[in-house]
Amino acid sequence: MTALAPGGVAGPIRSGRSRIDRRLVGVPVIIVVGLALVLGYLSTQTLDSVEQRALAPDVVLDRLREHLFLMAVSTVLVIVLAIPLGILLSRPALRRVRPGLLAFGGFMQALPPFGVIILLAFTPLGFGQPTAILALVIASFLPVLTNTVVGLGQVDRSLVEAARGIGMSARQTLLQVELPLAVPVMLAGVRVALVLNVGTATLATFIGAGGLGNIIDGMLRLGRPNGTLLAAALVAALALLVDWLGGLAEYAVARRGS
Repeated sequence: MTALAPGGVAGPIRSGRSRIDRRLVGVPVIIVVGLALVLGYLSTQTLDSVEQRALAPDVVLDRLREHLFLMAVSTVLVIVLAIPLGILLSRPALRRVRPGLLAFGGFMQALPPFGVIILLAFTPLGFGQPTAILALVIASFLPVLTNTVVGLGQVDRSLVEAARGIGMSARQTLLQVELPLAVPVMLAGVRVALVLNVGTATLATFIGAGGLGNIIDGMLRLGRPNGTLLAAALVAALALLVDWLGGLAEYAVARRGS
């Protein structure tokens, strides 16, 4: 069973159980130690009034909530849209249009996220969170779509034929045989989409949608590296945390299926 890695390259899931085990322990340690080092460093710095206001706990939490909102809503939309479309594309009736649609999805994902966000802001959607969410959906749509198609395509056809042979309908075969076997690969696509959205959401600040990018951009413009360091560390920690949670889910699914 294979999955698409962040670069869009298929790779093994279950063959690396020991590697996943190490990550389950190592990633949380890296997150805690990294944030502790950043906070420890900032505690030794003298922050001016601008930095104190920008890095006040309530301000940072507000920006973090905005960031999580953008990431969560866009990921849910991607799952709701890309998985059903991937299932449809995996059906024999749509085999001819599958390459064209996947190529179009690849083209959309290849567009620079910053350019997409700015261009969408000048559409009737305007500035704000809806536009940012749409841009995030475009940026993270392909991994979920492709992994759904690949996961269903890798299901052993003899199992499908056996299910049909014992009288299962096409719907029952899909729900009870194909989808359970494809879940690990589909989950890997969702994991990639989540990580992509954590990073891309920092660009939402340029169209007034908030997020941790607001602190990063503001501190950079004002020449305050300490504020930039803290916000960047939070984004990195959030990406690692999301990837770790996705790894946990993949590991749980792999253990359940083994």
